[in-house]
Amino acid sequence: MSDPRAVTTPEQTSRRRSAEHWVVLCLVLGAFAVELWLGLRATPDGRGFGTHEQLGLPPCRAMDWFGVPCPGCGVTTSVTHAVQLDLASSFDTQPFGLLVALAIPLMAAWALWTALRGGDCSLLLARWTSVPLVSLVAAAAAFGWIWKLGTVF
Repeated sequence: MSDPRAVTTPEQTSRRRSAEHWVVLCLVLGAFAVELWLGLRATPDGRGFGTHEQLGLPPCRAMDWFGVPCPGCGVTTSVTHAVQLDLASSFDTQPFGLLVALAIPLMAAWALWTALRGGDCSLLLARWTSVPLVSLVAAAAAFGWIWKLGTVF
């Protein structure tokens, strides 16, 4: 039995990864796989929203009940446009969706690179989750929703 207080070498430390590392790695790579699958399976809806309905999901209730898009309206359509390399349509449909579509493969590449180098994705990700970053993402989502409201009305 080894002594838990024993000093470990940097090589031994870098090989030990938390369970959270594997969760983050699987989630990010899974999101990338879903994004690619979406781009191959779905056709962007011409209305600028509703592509998610092709996946068996219900229509947007806010649009049905109030005629107003919800904050997520158009994101799936935008991501589908982006995966199919129609970036202009992706931005026009929902700018936040384009940001999501670009962020997912970048995060997947980062997570894979980190894992291959022996790093722990969850520890590095924890350093990024700060108030300014969360605020920036929230502002981008709000801008996307305002953009979407402007295109509907």
